[in-house]
Parts: sequence; structure tokens; C-alpha cells
Amino acid sequence: MADTRTKLLEGALETLKRQGIAGVSARTIASTAGVNQALVFYHFGSVDQLLAAACEHGSQQRIALYRDRFASVTSLRELLDLGRALHAEERAEGSVAALAQLLAGSQTDATLAPAATAGLSLWIAEVEQALRRVLANSPLAEFVDVSGLAKATAAAFVGLELYEGVDAEGADQALNALEELATLVTALEDMGPMVRRAVRGKLRRTLR
Repeated sequence: MADTRTKLLEGALETLKRQGIAGVSARTIASTAGVNQALVFYHFGSVDQLLAAACEHGSQQRIALYRDRFASVTSLRELLDLGRALHAEERAEGSVAALAQLLAGSQTDATLAPAATAGLSLWIAEVEQALRRVLANSPLAEFVDVSGLAKATAAAFVGLELYEGVDAEGADQALNALEELATLVTALEDMGPMVRRAVRGKLRRTLR
């Protein structure tokens, strides 16, 4: 049986998924968790601190399920395939929705920003490790800000969660466009060393 603290963490996440950030309060979280709302303040001090802990707790749990799959990725194509599967699975589970709600709430409540940042940073770290590995031998490696690309990738997938709610076809088109980009990079990697050297040279001259 989950202890009270864990019930509150999971209750906070479930409340975010079901009611959105506007529906979050000590009362609604406690009701979802099945405990007295005074326990929110006893264990966490404030609703914002509970949300911060819940976001990190939820992200850690979900990432643990994907860590081996991230580690097995050997190409950008495989990473994007995993991203598509992850998007579908996490949308069904609702954890991306919870993170998206925190990010949305952070726009008007700065105290929520650390909670959203902490949860998103855990995902960014996994994506960055995979990107560094799959781009290590790419002719584009020296020209890519991998850390920045990891942040952009994580932000894009959270954004797709919100976008898909109003335009599912458009969100799918966005994912397809990313896959087309991966195909172009893969094609470049499959070219001979002379072509790759030429591409590197051209990029160096262009980016000076």
C-alpha cells in the first residue's frame, strides 16, 4: 500500500491530467489521493512544492521505463521511431499532459517554473545522451549544438501534446517532417568519405 506522501504525489499528477492546472488545489489533490487536505501542507509545505515533487517523481518513473530503449538506439532514425512510440504511449498514460499543464501554468505563475523545469530536464538528459551517441560519427556532429538540440526536441514533444489536442493531423505531419529530416541525415552518413569531407568543408565555410 502506498504511503501518504506517495499518494499525494500520484494524486497531484492525476489531478493535473484530469482537471488541468486550473483545477489543481490542496482540496482536489487530497480528494484524488483519498487523504485529508491538511496532509498536503504537512508533507510538502505548499501546493507548489507538492507539484514540483510530483513532476520530478512522475518523470523519474516514466523515464525508468524507457531508459533501456534509449540506450539501445543506434541511429537518428531509431531515436525518432522511439520518440513517436514514446509520444503515443505517454499521451495515452497522461504524463506528458501533466508536464504540459505545468508548463502552461508557469506562464502566469512563476513559482511553477522550477517544477516544470525539473521534470523536463530529466527527459532532456536522456535525449541528449542518445543524440550524442547517434551523432558521434556523423559529418554534422561538429556543427550541432547537441545540448540545445536535446532541449528543442523535448520541448517539441511537449508542444505536440498540446497541438495534437486541437489538430491531430497537423501533429502527425510534424512528426513525419522530423522523420524526413532523419532520412536526409542518414543518407548523408551513408555517403562515402570524400562526400562527407566535402560536406564538412562546405559547412565550415558557410558557418564562418
